[in-house]
Amino acid sequence: MVENLWPELEWGQWSATAETLHMWTQIVGKTRLALCPLQAQWWNVPLYVSARGLSTAAMPYGDEFLEVEFDFVSHVLRFRLSDGQSAEMPLRAQSVADFYAEYQRTLAGLGVTVKIWPVPVELAKPVPFAEDTEHCSYDPDAAQRFWRVLMRADQVLQRFEMGFVGKVSPVHFFWGSFDLAVTRFSGRPAPPREGADAITREAYSQEVISAGFWPGNGGYGKAAFYCYAAPSPKGLDTAKIAPAEAKWDAALGEFILLYDDVRRAVSPEDALMEFLTSTYDAAANLAGWDRKALERQAS
Repeated sequence: MVENLWPELEWGQWSATAETLHMWTQIVGKTRLALCPLQAQWWNVPLYVSARGLSTAAMPYGDEFLEVEFDFVSHVLRFRLSDGQSAEMPLRAQSVADFYAEYQRTLAGLGVTVKIWPVPVELAKPVPFAEDTEHCSYDPDAAQRFWRVLMRADQVLQRFEMGFVGKVSPVHFFWGSFDLAVTRFSGRPAPPREGADAITREAYSQEVISAGFWPGNGGYGKAAFYCYAAPSPKGLDTAKIAPAEAKWDAALGEFILLYDDVRRAVSPEDALMEFLTSTYDAAANLAGWDRKALERQAS
């Protein structure tokens, strides 16, 4: 059952698909960015784990709503308009350039016009979507396993949020960094980040403790759960956390618990919850958060 609920996700076995899917989610995510009103900390831009994959949720378009969903069960990209129109694109091995062109044609066929910045973000060497012929892989089994990991992580992260009554984000998927995240806020503004761009300034304008799941892109090479505080309080790197496999990664400035260690646990859900709880406790205590006011008190 653990194998089915927490499937294998070895980065080396699906990295080509992951890197292609990263670019495809950026194209769809930028549509959400273009259509949805700005919200604090960019909550208007992420995708959401759905019953079949990853969805934009309903986006305003004129007098209607538009939703775009990656369906990793049937392996199609599904478009739905509130006026009853719908369309599909098959998810298959094709270049980012071809996907981008087909995506634009499909929107046009629905009478939808959306202007997006046609270059990916949060990459060292971004290639415009229309020119990217390198990323062209799609392994349906790997994509589905990735979504199932996101689904399990989403469920645990939602349960983790039950005890917090302060400002907290939804559990959402950031297509720029390609990770699932949830963020708690102390209610205090954060000091300005030196050298931050407009995106980072907004994202970290408040004190936060953030946790989530990351498949290992960007050179890390291993799927992992993470937790960090921004700004990071003194002594966080030496704080005692659990389970025993969890470690502080000095290069990332985050606590890391490898996904494979979660899979091997007697209860993966309990191991992950222990990691989320202990890292939050350490960060909130060291940063002096008003935990009595921010957390639901036991009756």
